[in-house]
Amino acid sequence: MSQENPSSMMPMLMTFIAGAAVGGIIIALTTPKSGPELRGDLKDLARRAKREAGNLADAAGTAWDGLRERTVLASSDLSRGLSDAADHLRG
Repeated sequence: MSQENPSSMMPMLMTFIAGAAVGGIIIALTTPKSGPELRGDLKDLARRAKREAGNLADAAGTAWDGLRERTVLASSDLSRGLSDAADHLRG
């Protein structure tokens, strides 16, 4: 089986997390609770969302760094190949 690129999984992961957040909000708002309990639940939900957003940002940064590194290597390989081809044509 082919292995999926981590950067191609990012939209699916973000969609899942967004759906989970929306589901959590709906449950929090439809469950009968007192005002202070509901506010506490919403604060906890906001803290978890902030933590997950930070994790996603870290993952995106890591993916970006990997992409940048692969691009630099590919550019270097292409440049070297073009130089070798030019030398071969001259010789």
